[in-house]
Amino acid sequence: MTGKRKGGGLKRLVTLATIALAAAAVVKELRKPGDERTWNGTVASVVPYDFRMPTVARAKERLWNPEASSVVGPRVFGVGWTVNVGKVVSLLRERLGS
Repeated sequence: MTGKRKGGGLKRLVTLATIALAAAAVVKELRKPGDERTWNGTVASVVPYDFRMPTVARAKERLWNPEASSVVGPRVFGVGWTVNVGKVVSLLRERLGS
């Protein structure tokens, strides 16, 4: 027995990909002139990133927005997507007839 956990390779791959995308996003921002840096956008033309200081309004918009068009959206801080729990609850209520 090697002691390795099942699925460890996939977890490591996802971790490495996340680190690479975060690094690419930082490099993308640092290549811009200082006054043009927004610290949010997309990397690899599809993966969202946001390195701005999180705000309550942005967290609410991305984590609890029943009116959103999608169940997933950009993270409040970091690289990738997060689940919009408000939209999930809204869809469940529609399906259950509440």
